[in-house]
Amino acid sequence: MSLRDLRRHVGRFAVAGFDGPAVPDSLRDLAAEFDLAGVIYFARNVVDPLQVAELSRDVAALARDWPFWISVDQEGGRVARLKTPFTVWPPAATLGRSGSDDLAARFAAALAAELAAVGVNLDYAPVLDVQTNPSNPVIGDRALSERADDVARLSAAVIRSLQDAGVAACGKHFPGHGDTTVDSHETLPVVEHEKRRLEAVELVPFRRAIDAGVAALMTAHIVVPAIDPDRPATLSRRVVQHLLKDALGFPGVVFSDDLGMKAISREAPLPEATVQAVVAGCDVVLLCNSTADEQAAALEALIHAAESERLSSTRIDDAMARQERVKARFLQRQPAARARLDLVGCDAHQAVAREMAGWA
Repeated sequence: MSLRDLRRHVGRFAVAGFDGPAVPDSLRDLAAEFDLAGVIYFARNVVDPLQVAELSRDVAALARDWPFWISVDQEGGRVARLKTPFTVWPPAATLGRSGSDDLAARFAAALAAELAAVGVNLDYAPVLDVQTNPSNPVIGDRALSERADDVARLSAAVIRSLQDAGVAACGKHFPGHGDTTVDSHETLPVVEHEKRRLEAVELVPFRRAIDAGVAALMTAHIVVPAIDPDRPATLSRRVVQHLLKDALGFPGVVFSDDLGMKAISREAPLPEATVQAVVAGCDVVLLCNSTADEQAAALEALIHAAESERLSSTRIDDAMARQERVKARFLQRQPAARARLDLVGCDAHQAVAREMAGWA
């Protein structure tokens, strides 16, 4: 991609958060200047299913050459941006206790139906972390199990079912956030395991997710000294490029976790963190809670990095090619389907939620 084209399309490296239940002028201006990869919804963007469906139509209309990712964190349990009247899903740990691939698949199919009904096409789920540390403050019951094989098997069922229903899955948090004692929203965790242990536990679900055809994976804001003692995984080429893409052979899109989290913001200001993440191998960065001006500054930093050749044309082309392949798989341009809002919180989905809750 030429530098002229990069200036037009550099926004494809970013999924942007924004305030309010309607598209603000600041997002319209940002999308007009930069061809964004997409947006992410939080509770601040949600009023009711009809409003979310209308918001998604308005967001989709901002896209230029590529359709937008319209994304959300909807795992179930404590990480769910879409509340009642959407189905309120129990945490993932209930699926782990059930041990049922069938229940995991039915949950994911129902979840995907409700997301698609309101125009969401990418879910940052499932969690692929193995909950090996009961004191972990940020993962806990978001994880499917404390056993790597169970996490791998059940998450593969969730991935296949979500994606068969047309919603791209983004597994998280690579290379494994399950054995941490501090919250990366607040500080930078360290995972002190040797490579042999990482291969036997933390990496097992990620390998299985790749085999299951997961569209995307998200990096963790953690330091793993056995892989790279100097840099958080999100900013580490050893972790993202060498381990995830080269050694594990992941062909999909790598998302960073939110670069505004303190684990990263205490390491580098947002523009510099954005450059480091993309240089390391991230194909999309999440800019969730920053202002439109801050998001624009981060994208301008990528342009300057490309001009100075700190960000290579090979890295740019790889990121664009990965995104184009995955978006072609999930976001082929078609006439907008009529929102099936009758699916939101329907009796069949509530029955699945109750069955999951029986394993609480």
